[in-house]
Amino acid sequence: MKLASARPLLLIVAAAVLALAAGTAAAQTLKVAVYGGYFQDSFDAHIFPRFTEETGIAVESIAAPTGAAWLVQLETAGRAGQAPADVSMISQTSLLRGMTSDLWVALDESRLPNLQYVRPALVGRDAEGDLVGVGAVSWYVTLVTNTDVYPEAPTSWAEMWGDHRNSLGLLALPENSFLLEITAATFFGGTDILDTEEGILQVVDKLAELQPNVQLWYRDEGQFQQALQSGEIPMGQYYHDVTGIAAAEGFPVLSTFPAEGGVLDSGSWAVTRASSMVDEAHVFIDWFSQPEIQDLVARMIGTAPTVERAFLSLSDEEFAAVSDESTPIVPRYDMYLERGDWLNQVWAERVTR
Repeated sequence: MKLASARPLLLIVAAAVLALAAGTAAAQTLKVAVYGGYFQDSFDAHIFPRFTEETGIAVESIAAPTGAAWLVQLETAGRAGQAPADVSMISQTSLLRGMTSDLWVALDESRLPNLQYVRPALVGRDAEGDLVGVGAVSWYVTLVTNTDVYPEAPTSWAEMWGDHRNSLGLLALPENSFLLEITAATFFGGTDILDTEEGILQVVDKLAELQPNVQLWYRDEGQFQQALQSGEIPMGQYYHDVTGIAAAEGFPVLSTFPAEGGVLDSGSWAVTRASSMVDEAHVFIDWFSQPEIQDLVARMIGTAPTVERAFLSLSDEEFAAVSDESTPIVPRYDMYLERGDWLNQVWAERVTR
């Protein structure tokens, strides 16, 4: 009788233990949002499993769009006390916009010892000086050419303004093409001229001179890549790493860092205030900022390291495949935050019309 009556009790205890274990496992699952498609697939294959193996924290990857749509989702969910993701890979402009709505958690720097390795430009602080963003991935936009059409590599962005009628492929939006910064760096001595609307309009007028040379204002990266590889559109701006991959596959394409520099864009890790996994988020961001993990990211995902070159073990060839040591053109994210609507109107009226 005692054994018979004990059995249900044992079953209840066992069930409780399993439920507790399941609950603990669920609580240890960190939701990390990364750009979808290739990025997400690569993180799922090469990054998240290693993080889980080394920390015991499981990761659920979330596909996030690269534009402002993800920021809107986070803000909307945050007002309801929900977190679509605990840690998000977010654009620099969205990081700044999230600061204005108090979306992000202020990160505890004492819990991020590997922050010392991150390039200073990729350490994002709010108006109070609190750390809210840490560099996740970086990439370069460079001047690309089809080498069958242009056997000699161009040396300056100014080449786009040369005698190349109907030969250019350029990104279609001011906020992701950074053509204003490229034009300012090439013809106006740097991006300081973009501090005022009067200065921006001077740059826009110079940029508008490109219109006869532009065959394609592209939003679909694949469309331009195919046209570049075939020689249909033999010059333009594109991503250094992707162009290098195409060249390695035998296509006659070349990525050049012009004298004025390539454009260095990046995404940062940020943690929404609605997250209940702030402790685990700190562990992830610190783990990801290790130089050896940045080596892994460069080799397996093809993005530029977010830590200083001196701390990396990448060979010269590996580093050149994803990055460059020359001074880059840094996007004026503040300009898009402060004057975004006006810029889009001016862009449509004068640049891509």
